[in-house]
Amino acid sequence: MKRIVNFNSFNIFRVEKEIWDIEYHNHNFYELIIIENGNGSHHLNGITFPYQKGDVFLLRPSDAHEFTIKSKTRFIYIKFTEEYIWKNFLMNKRNELKKMLQLLMEDRSFIYESVIKSETDKEHLLQLSGILLHEFSHKDLYNKEITADLFSGILTILIRNTMSNTTNQKWVSKNISRIDRILYYINVNFLDTDRMKIDNMAKEFMLSPNYISNYIKKETGFSIQQHIIQYKVKTAEKLLLQSHYNISEIADKLGFNDVSHFNKIFKIYRSQSPSAFKKENKTS
Repeated sequence: MKRIVNFNSFNIFRVEKEIWDIEYHNHNFYELIIIENGNGSHHLNGITFPYQKGDVFLLRPSDAHEFTIKSKTRFIYIKFTEEYIWKNFLMNKRNELKKMLQLLMEDRSFIYESVIKSETDKEHLLQLSGILLHEFSHKDLYNKEITADLFSGILTILIRNTMSNTTNQKWVSKNISRIDRILYYINVNFLDTDRMKIDNMAKEFMLSPNYISNYIKKETGFSIQQHIIQYKVKTAEKLLLQSHYNISEIADKLGFNDVSHFNKIFKIYRSQSPSAFKKENKTS
């Protein structure tokens, strides 16, 4: 799979395409993709959702994706690093906003479809992104300060929609298969011990506890617990490379009993310790 590498801490540009000509790929940065016009499908981490004007997709590093364009589409891409976020956003926001942004960046509540549901916020975000693109491109006086403030406003709108979006899973349930709905549920809730209880999962999907366990194993080849561990390991990889947390803090955040347990599980799934993984990939 192709990996797109960007060496700038922040970049924004506009692209218009009739045919998508970039192969399925991931990145070494965070990416906000805003649909200015057009429609089609977005293929993200093996799940497909439609897109249209005003939709906004938030991608973390290593999320794999591509588009299928139905009608000519104009995209605005905002590419940024964690360092840029810490310097220009997290340092100056109140705790609630910091927490929500960190949860988004750490993949705890992964959102596959558009982050923005409010039609009013879609219009505002389209306007803000256009102004942001102008400021970034023209390099006028105080453009860096204005760029940071505009981007901060865009992120705050994303957070507002994330906090108020209670229809996420209902929307997903209408558009993808049952096994994908269950995997989506695990992906979103794998750190929630109560929601990961078999009885509660079975109730969520109106299945018996025995059936849902056997069904997941049959359809995917992995047990529920193995899926949970895989999501934890995947999240651990991201935190090791893209956050300021040390290994002990990551183990605690992901619900491992202790660092020793975290090291053991990580090594089973990645054939190397977390520290070795971080050292090898941080410099690559």
